[in-house]
Amino acid sequence: MTKFTVLSGSSSEDLAKKLAKKLGANLIKSQLRIFPDGESKITLMKKPQKNKIIVIQSTYPPVDEKLIQTLAIISKAKEYGIEVVAVIPYMGYARQDREFLPGEVITMKVIANLFKSVGTSKIVVVDIHSMMGLKYFNIKTKNVSAIPDLAKYFSKLKLKNPLVVSPDQGGKERAREFAKFLKTESISLEKRRDRKTGKVKIKSTSFDEIADRDLILVDDMISTGGSIIKATEFLKKQKCRRVFVACTHALLRNDAEKKIKKAGVTKIISTNTIPGKTSLVDVSSTIAKAII
Repeated sequence: MTKFTVLSGSSSEDLAKKLAKKLGANLIKSQLRIFPDGESKITLMKKPQKNKIIVIQSTYPPVDEKLIQTLAIISKAKEYGIEVVAVIPYMGYARQDREFLPGEVITMKVIANLFKSVGTSKIVVVDIHSMMGLKYFNIKTKNVSAIPDLAKYFSKLKLKNPLVVSPDQGGKERAREFAKFLKTESISLEKRRDRKTGKVKIKSTSFDEIADRDLILVDDMISTGGSIIKATEFLKKQKCRRVFVACTHALLRNDAEKKIKKAGVTKIISTNTIPGKTSLVDVSSTIAKAII
């Protein structure tokens, strides 16, 4: 009997397959049917063995739909498994981890309670937007970094004197870590976002070290691409060569990919936490290490 069973939600089937292979685990898919009223009906394709069950599903848009489906699968898995580990490669609502403006609901606190209530023993996430969000989980949590996997991909590209750039001060450490893998330097731009309108501005500062170098803009997630576009426009004025984007989670909403390319980005490289055209980097080995 294998030690693990991997249960796959519909949003992470390819990653689930790779993870099951890395763990030498049984893989059980789930069948999803959406009714005309929007309700989800989920059926497990096989009965799991009574062992440690890993449920894997990213909660990318439509977030609420994916979240309910994930909780439903975990609840069913708990009927068979002694221990249920929830692997949520992309955790939706991670930006709602505190009360920024009076009256705002801290949705991550609500989600943490939901995961516990359905019987989750441990939760594994990849590059969660804010570590503060994990503090609301009254169960074991593990955040793993995709930076080594992304950096390994970029190390194989023929880049001219690469420089790693964070689009904001909040990602300074991420850029520094990425640069360490590539044995190069990093810089951080200063971004200002209006909390009410969401508009982004880059505080104008000149960087002498940018000229005639290939740049790698590193971020944890790209939603509409506003920050990346503003950063690229600023960097292009500094006479850099090519601009690449490396991110863990490529949501790319509202034609974001097209807009980012139009701003002057050569290529967007993301991981398979969210499947798509840009998800060229596999994080299954990194997730497997967090489970074993």
